[in-house]
Amino acid sequence: MVNQKLRDDLTDQLCRAVLSLETMEECYQFFEDVCTIGELRAMAQRLDVARMLHEGFTYDDIVAQTGASTATISRVKRCLNYGADGYTLVLKGISTPLDDKEKA
Repeated sequence: MVNQKLRDDLTDQLCRAVLSLETMEECYQFFEDVCTIGELRAMAQRLDVARMLHEGFTYDDIVAQTGASTATISRVKRCLNYGADGYTLVLKGISTPLDDKEKA
């Protein structure tokens, strides 16, 4: 279920834009234009934290491997446990390397 506070025409447009991307190169091009390097790295870090939490890593392991703060780890954990299941959907989708999917 989508949080209706997030949903509007502009956010729908952004989601359609992301869904229109077909290759890794297109993703990099889009995100380079849309996000600052810091924003993109923060999103990538949060996804890696979600992956590690999902795989059962401890906070100490996650801090050591990602450099994420415990506040970030807690927020991601809260989303994994009580969020909209977005991380779970994406983690299932990336469990197979993209190169394998692109060959299929």
